[in-house]
Amino acid sequence: MVRPAFSDPRVRAVFRDYPRELRSRLLELRRLIFDTASETAGVGKLQETLKWGQPSYLTAASGSGTTIRIDQAKNEAGKYALYVHCQTDLMSTFGELYPRTFEYRGNRAILLNVERKLPRAALRHCISLALTYHLRKRKLG
Repeated sequence: MVRPAFSDPRVRAVFRDYPRELRSRLLELRRLIFDTASETAGVGKLQETLKWGQPSYLTAASGSGTTIRIDQAKNEAGKYALYVHCQTDLMSTFGELYPRTFEYRGNRAILLNVERKLPRAALRHCISLALTYHLRKRKLG
């Protein structure tokens, strides 16, 4: 897994400012997002930017999915999160597929613990579903 270079210096600065252990985990999650995007049909190149001060990953070229954001979990010591748009049904889908794999926060976040390994296969599946969310909705509509 090769770490993609930062194209936005503001995103690089946000990662630089995270505490070391948290930065390491968030960089691992970032790599997984880019790897999943490159392996998922219809997604195309991701745009990395900041939204609400958080590293965010958009399917701007293809419009295939909803934005994914990652950040330290607010008021949750030792935790970080993968966020999706709260008006999607993704968190309920993730909860049905992986009821015991993840800790969820409402309809917008999967919480992860810096002291635990990433459940890579399940997380990759969730990321893929987020990155193709609009493709599936178009097919159903």
